[in-house]
Amino acid sequence: MNKRETVHALMDVVQKGDFEGAKSMLADDFQFSGPVPEPISSEAWLGMSANLKAAFPDLDYNFKIEGVDGDKVNIAAKLKGTHKRELDLTSMNMGVIPATNKSFEAAHEHGVATLRDGKISAWAMDGTEGAGLLAILDQLGVKPASM
Repeated sequence: MNKRETVHALMDVVQKGDFEGAKSMLADDFQFSGPVPEPISSEAWLGMSANLKAAFPDLDYNFKIEGVDGDKVNIAAKLKGTHKRELDLTSMNMGVIPATNKSFEAAHEHGVATLRDGKISAWAMDGTEGAGLLAILDQLGVKPASM
């Protein structure tokens, strides 16, 4: 697979909830950064993604690839979904958010996926106002336990 196909394949398996498949596409030292206080590992990112998918069964990333520049793939996403089940944020010290049955649509955000040796080593999203976990919670009208 080329870099574009690799990144698109990762988002396809994440969207489908195949987190074991996603893990196989990530470098051992993978880091996710952007809408989190500090970069997180593949285990933390996949766990957060699995919890989002469980809480928002219709979660749609509206994922797009905007271009490729060397080992960097420019990406964009605009998440939306309906909060049908509890959202477990205990790994982030934010408690468990009961289902609200409310929908959200986050702002359009951009980022960069970096590849190394055929695997994704970094996923960095811009800090876009109206996007990210806190913006989603705000649209749902809930405050996590630590806030």
